[in-house]
Amino acid sequence: MIEFFKIILYEPLLNLLVVFYNLIPGHDLGIAIIILTLVLKLLLFPLSRKSIKSQKALKDLQPKLEELKKKYVNQKDKQAQAMMSLYKENKVNPFSSCLPLLIQLPILIAVFQVFRVGLSDSSLPIYSFIHNPGTLNIMAFGILDLAKASPILALVTGILQYLQMKAFTTEQPDKKVIKQSGAKDENMMATMNKQMKFMMPALTVFIGITLPSGLMLYWLASLLFTILEQKLVFASSKQTAKS
Repeated sequence: MIEFFKIILYEPLLNLLVVFYNLIPGHDLGIAIIILTLVLKLLLFPLSRKSIKSQKALKDLQPKLEELKKKYVNQKDKQAQAMMSLYKENKVNPFSSCLPLLIQLPILIAVFQVFRVGLSDSSLPIYSFIHNPGTLNIMAFGILDLAKASPILALVTGILQYLQMKAFTTEQPDKKVIKQSGAKDENMMATMNKQMKFMMPALTVFIGITLPSGLMLYWLASLLFTILEQKLVFASSKQTAKS
């Protein structure tokens, strides 16, 4: 299974990175990583687009979901039925945003292996039809050692992670309304969403300061392209709604 994963995902991604590395003037590995990230994002755009649209649809439905929770606060069965009916009426699958992420997970693991192992591997598994540079120059932009951790890069990535998550975080309901309706679970859920908005970026920084800068550069570029994807999907949705 490990060998299959290596042949199907790890080696193709590593070879694609080497192709970009060979083509770029000056052989800057940092630029090669950014281009590789862009190519992967373009290839996975149909999946990520579906995931973004699902998350956006769920966020747009949140006010109506909150109303149903308050209406059936002590009738969980009716609450669940009403919520499922609302999903069906709006053609929203609450789990559809998770499937594309699960499909992308093996690719993310392969990318992690490329930057964790490939950058320090002296005997790169390069295909015969690709020029083998021998070893890769791990200095990016002349200042960043991609094999070592960078706290600054981890911090910037954490900030972008916060901005990306903020687009889909539901605001906390008014506490007076919650107290009057007795729907304490809404307050708890909103609080958890708010905490996750800060915890995930903090976790990104915490993990990022231990990872090679090559991987964090990929993470950073991936978040930038994801934010651009969100803007494109949101703009497309608004245009469709107007027409």
